[in-house]
Amino acid sequence: MNKPVMPASSLSLKLPSADGSLMTYRLAASRSFPARLEGTLNRVAFSAAHVVANPLADVDPWLTAAVDWDRTIAFREHVWDLGLGVAEAMDTAQRGMGLDWPTSLELIQRSVRAAKARGNALVFSGAGTDHLAVEDARSLDDVIRAYEHQVAAIEKAGGRIILMASRALARIACSPDDYVQVYGRVLSQVAEPVIIHWLGDMFDPALSGYWGSADLGRAMDTAVAIINAHAGKIDGVKISLLDKQREIDMRRRVADGVKMYTGDDFNYAELIAGDDKGYSHALLGIFDAIAPAASYALTRLAASDAQGFHDVLGPTVPLSRHIFRAPTRFYKTGVVFMAYLNGHQDHFTMVGGQESARSTLHLAELFRLADQAGLLANPELATRRMKTVLALRGVES
Repeated sequence: MNKPVMPASSLSLKLPSADGSLMTYRLAASRSFPARLEGTLNRVAFSAAHVVANPLADVDPWLTAAVDWDRTIAFREHVWDLGLGVAEAMDTAQRGMGLDWPTSLELIQRSVRAAKARGNALVFSGAGTDHLAVEDARSLDDVIRAYEHQVAAIEKAGGRIILMASRALARIACSPDDYVQVYGRVLSQVAEPVIIHWLGDMFDPALSGYWGSADLGRAMDTAVAIINAHAGKIDGVKISLLDKQREIDMRRRVADGVKMYTGDDFNYAELIAGDDKGYSHALLGIFDAIAPAASYALTRLAASDAQGFHDVLGPTVPLSRHIFRAPTRFYKTGVVFMAYLNGHQDHFTMVGGQESARSTLHLAELFRLADQAGLLANPELATRRMKTVLALRGVES
């Protein structure tokens, strides 16, 4: 099972190429991954999970988020069955990019209740300042109050906190000292240790210059100083810069007991495997799309089968790099497309209409890479659905 090289299958379809021609693509034989965790894990691994839109709701998708709550929670149960945690209401769920704070809070409340019903399955939830319009933030106290509001709401629901980066803070902060003040005030009040999220501007351009400097080295100095000064209040830090060396440098600088959660969707396999000086845990959007393979690979790592870990997770990296290619913020389209191909939802409709954010060529290459990595759970279903999407985009296969 799970051989790195797979024979071809009898399934085929015509996929568009960059020159405008249609080329016949023959699928590989699929791999088979367990639907539930089999074994143990020696890394903490979160999937930043997407939301499933309700395509039949009578709303204007660009303006109003309509969520299919049953399918959205069912997807989280799929993630929990695989032994992974859920990072709730994060950017993968289109937080601040289609999903507003009231809807995010309802998502968090529903997810926390579902986790508790499953014996306290692992879920941390994003607390930010997105209910505060960036242009309405006049002072650091405004930002602090906004963080306090969301932290209190999530803790009232019984949830754990991921402290998200703030667009409002990025806009009004004048120096690293402003970040020290805001994070110090918020961290002094949290009930349980939180995960700090450093989200790079490739994911959200409004976060350029976060931690008070456009120079990433200086920004890291500030972030590390804040984290180490409040280490007792911090479970870990998620770094999403798509720069493996900066992540390695940071995980060697944070205080003992503070976990590094990789958010590097380009280099996660080697960062999770680690080196003789340490390793990263995981909090990844791509783990939404590849959850069964990620779970199985992590059990191989825990069983000291490093080769098995890399044989399974390594082939998923080209797919992830494709899904997260620039403009990186549109990666959600690829994640949801994978959920559609693999039968977790019956449609390719997204909050905010973002199913249109990637080209037909992009989706065709995604299909090829997902197949080559053995990530199409039901190749027959995936092929039918790929043909349906192509037909809607004018490609008769």
